[in-house]
Amino acid sequence: MQPNHVSQHAWPRGIHELTSAEKILDETFLVLRSKLIDIAANLDRIDRAGGDATANHPRRQQIDQAIRMLAEGVDSGNQRAKRLQQLFSRPYEETWRRDFGV
Repeated sequence: MQPNHVSQHAWPRGIHELTSAEKILDETFLVLRSKLIDIAANLDRIDRAGGDATANHPRRQQIDQAIRMLAEGVDSGNQRAKRLQQLFSRPYEETWRRDFGV
């Protein structure tokens, strides 16, 4: 008598993606949690030191925008890393070599 099982290929595609996503989440959870706590702690330090004075500072505005971008999640097309990199990057300047003496 053969075992009654469903072939791996018979599962809907989404099942395999979920399993992979769960594995990635399990493998990275502690590191992600640590980084998020670190971000929160640094923002708390800024706020305790008079963070209201930095509300209009360009760097603080970038950080706040980055946090909003992360919170947008799946609706942003899963391009969070790319979008954050662009947020924190300088716009491309054709004269960058000259400007930086390269």
